[in-house]
This record gives sequence, C-alpha cells and structure tokens, in this order.
Amino acid sequence: MSFLDHLEDLRWHLIRSTLAVVIGGIIAFMLKEFIFDTILFGPKRTDFWTYRMLCTITTKLGFDQTFCFDELPFIIQSRKVAEQFSAHLWASVTVGFIIAFPYILYQFWSFIRPALYDNERKNAKGFILISSLLFFLGVLFGYYIISPLSINFLGSYNISNQVVNEFDLSSYIGLVRTSALSCGLVFELPIIMYFLARVGLVTPTLLKDYRKFAIVGVLILSAVITPPDIASQVIVSIPILILYEISIVITRIVQKRPPATNTDNYPLA
Repeated sequence: MSFLDHLEDLRWHLIRSTLAVVIGGIIAFMLKEFIFDTILFGPKRTDFWTYRMLCTITTKLGFDQTFCFDELPFIIQSRKVAEQFSAHLWASVTVGFIIAFPYILYQFWSFIRPALYDNERKNAKGFILISSLLFFLGVLFGYYIISPLSINFLGSYNISNQVVNEFDLSSYIGLVRTSALSCGLVFELPIIMYFLARVGLVTPTLLKDYRKFAIVGVLILSAVITPPDIASQVIVSIPILILYEISIVITRIVQKRPPATNTDNYPLA
C-alpha cells in the first residue's frame, strides 16, 4: 500500500469510529432522565453507594466520619441560555464514546494489524478485550471513587460563611466526565507499557528505578483530589499503584521474549 492508500484506509477507520460514537450518543441523548438523574447526579445524592460504603468503613475503623452526612451543602444551577442543552449534548457524546470504546479499539487494531509480524498478532489476540475491560474498570473507578470524593470535598469546602457554593451545571458535569474518562485512560497504563516495551522505550529496570517517584506522585495526586483523611487517599492510591506494579511485570515478560520476526511469506503492508 502506498502512503495515500494508508491515509485513505485510516480515514475510513476514523469515519466508522465516529459513526459508532454518534450512534451511542443518540441513544444516550434519548435516555436523558436516566443519564442525568440516575448517573450524572448520582454522586450529588447522600444515599449514593460510595458515601454509604465509606461511611460504614470509616465508622468501623474509627476514622473521622466525613462521609456520614445528611446533605451536601451546594446546589447546581444553569446561568446561561443554552447551558442545559449544551450539557445534554456533550454528556451524550461522552456516553457515546464510552459505549463505542471497544469498537474504536477494534478499528484501531484493524488499521495497525497488517503492519505486525505473525507472532505479534498472535500475542496480541486479547488486546481489544483486555483494553476494553481496563477502560471500563477505570471509568467505574473514576465515577464511583474519584467523582464522589471530589464532589464531597469541593462541595463542602468553605473559606467563609459569607460564601455559598452554587456550582454551574457545566462545571459539575465536567468534573464527573473528566474523572471518569481520565481514570479510564489511566487504567490503560499496562497496555501502553506493553507496546512501549515492545519497541524498547521502556524497561522493567527503568520502571523500578522510578517507582519511588511514581509512589510520591500518586500520593500527591490522591491528596489533592480527596478529602484530607488517610482512608480516602489509600482508596484512590492503591489501584493506581497496583497498575504500576502490573506494568513492571508486563515489561519484564516482554523483555524475556525473543525479538519478533516475520514468519509470513509475503511482504508486510
């Protein structure tokens, strides 16, 4: 294939991926009540699963009962003419992207697959399944852990009794959306490390040497996005540190494998 043929092929993969996001977004757009009242505004309710779970844990461990409360001291408002419609539209696009993520990965895999050696294609058979699973786990972690912790902390934070927390709709939804999507991408760390190790950019020795810096960075991040108590910071830190350790194991396995060779009898695309 020529360079222009590759570009044409890539264009159609992008078109199909975009159509999948649009279809998912249309479905989400029609499920407005469920998407907003049940999902997006879920972390605003005091009976949200995360708050009940953390209240039970902190009570049993004897920590400060930060999550045992009757109300969150803030309201959500819309102060722009088109803000509610804009929030509805972009929330639908985000949900559409999450729904279509496995198909987007499939399109990405279909584009790069011809450039891989035969044994590389065999070793990466579970790429779509594992990547999708990690992404959805990350989205759930961001939604059920990062979002409520951030909303509880920021919604309750007050510098003076003269200030009332009244958050814009777009700001609130942006926090939930960013928390879910960013965690979904962070949970792809083992997959990213696998491919970086395959091309020789990352080694297990390098990851081990920078482990202490990674731990410090994760602890600082968890301290920023969670309330000032140890239990919340530990809950956020542990999954990310586990992913880092898994990445070290993956790079070690990749390093032990022999370099890829072309076992096909035809030239690679």
